[in-house]
Amino acid sequence: MLQELAQAVEQADEDPSACVIVLTGAGDKAFCAGADLGGFAQADGFLEKYESQGHFPRLFAALERSKKPTLAAINGACVAGGFGLMMACDLAIAKESAKLGTPEIQRGLFPYMISHFILRNVPRRKAFELMLLGETFTAREAESWGVINKVVPDAEFSAAVESWAGKLAGYSPAVLRLGRRALVSQEAMTMEGALQYLQGLLTVNTMMEDAVEGITAFFEKRPPVWKGK
Repeated sequence: MLQELAQAVEQADEDPSACVIVLTGAGDKAFCAGADLGGFAQADGFLEKYESQGHFPRLFAALERSKKPTLAAINGACVAGGFGLMMACDLAIAKESAKLGTPEIQRGLFPYMISHFILRNVPRRKAFELMLLGETFTAREAESWGVINKVVPDAEFSAAVESWAGKLAGYSPAVLRLGRRALVSQEAMTMEGALQYLQGLLTVNTMMEDAVEGITAFFEKRPPVWKGK
């Protein structure tokens, strides 16, 4: 499943007809319940166990490198590795009934692979609480911590996801790609380095055909026609 997810993200990222990547679970019970615990026991030997964990980094790297915005549509339980998958996405919308958490500690495990994304997005004390206590929490609680962007009643979930995906798809794909790259790349930079880097991207953006079209359409009071350039 991890291999297929990484391949799907990479394929969608290279698909010129795709403007946004939406991840959601099959059915209506779970977004993702995490890794198959039985699979851990099946690995034979230390090296096989170690190499099998390499599928996690590939998937998270694919999401991080994506040229297109990623939206996690939390349609149910979102726990353990599934919580990390959600945290690795750019945006997240959840059903009000969804439950979230990192319960690995209760199974004699620890959320190693997803801890990077939790620490990057959640205040330190709250992040430690989530991973050390392993308690589940509601979508509303996650929203209050900034973990989820938007929580909607279950009946409005599909419409909310479609609305955000449609809005993203309606913008210039070239500017979205450049803007997303700016947000991801500057995280590890100093302020001086980030500002210099962003100055270059701003210059590139202002010289793009879609920027000219967007400004022209604004003054002509009409919807812009993007060329993705």
